[in-house]
Amino acid sequence: MAVRAYAPASAGNISVGFDILGAAFAPVDGSPLGDFVTVREGSSSFELICQGPFASKLPQDPRQNIVTTAWEDFCQEIARKGVSPRDLTMILDKRLPVGSGLGSSACSIVAALAALNAFHGSPLSQDELLRLMGKEEGRISGSIHYDNVAPCYLGGIQLMAEECGTISVTVPHFREWFWVSCYPGICVSTAEARKILPDSYDRHTCIDFGRQVALFVHASFSGNRRLASAVLRDVLAEPYRRSLIPGFDRAREASLRLGALAFGISGSGPSVFAVTPDQGTAEQVDRWLRSNFISNENGFSHICRIDGTGARVEEVQ
Repeated sequence: MAVRAYAPASAGNISVGFDILGAAFAPVDGSPLGDFVTVREGSSSFELICQGPFASKLPQDPRQNIVTTAWEDFCQEIARKGVSPRDLTMILDKRLPVGSGLGSSACSIVAALAALNAFHGSPLSQDELLRLMGKEEGRISGSIHYDNVAPCYLGGIQLMAEECGTISVTVPHFREWFWVSCYPGICVSTAEARKILPDSYDRHTCIDFGRQVALFVHASFSGNRRLASAVLRDVLAEPYRRSLIPGFDRAREASLRLGALAFGISGSGPSVFAVTPDQGTAEQVDRWLRSNFISNENGFSHICRIDGTGARVEEVQ
């Protein structure tokens, strides 16, 4: 038996919700925007094979790959349940660039753990698996964050709760919106993007942040599209991180001029996203970004909807 898992790209923060909101993306043309991990019977306890357009950017030593670490921790978790790890080979098809702001590490982690769990007969519950995913993501970022792994695994727009045993809750999304996700082709490390932020914020900024998050969640649940798009602004990170992304201000100005409802940094960047009211506007913004924002052959842009499914696993030959 062999299983293959797909985990979609995600945008942490989505401007208004620094570290507490995230959204999963699905290109409207049906093309994959995420990573695949296949798990099959192996001749040894563990083997990792990396392939795909961005595999060359991964550590050459498999022991330094987050997929290997995820397998090691998964084995410990199922051992506590009396389940023995099976001999296997894992194949990571790395289709998301590292340091892109699209949840690249989360994609690999989610796909790996979802595939491992299915391959072993699903010994871990959804909640147990999500907590393990957050733990693995924390190994990379330095602290546990669910704003990429939660939407990547569960789909939709997720609000991080982390209270009363609940990790995240699903926030309704506007199905008529189209999201343009564009990676310019350069790399911005999460550590660098966090280092540029101030250690503290003034009272006015904190109040403004809380007000906007509350209004966005309220507007999403009440179906108020105008209010939801009006508060999709980043008062915490974007004023500082925009300097790390060449051409960001020009791209935002052009996207809004073309009819976008909102424009912001995807996660810690350098990818950006534009929220548009219809596909025609999305196509115009997509064309502009392709021609004026992408800086090299590694860059790409996709017109997306919110991916309501999240990670999915299938049996393969």
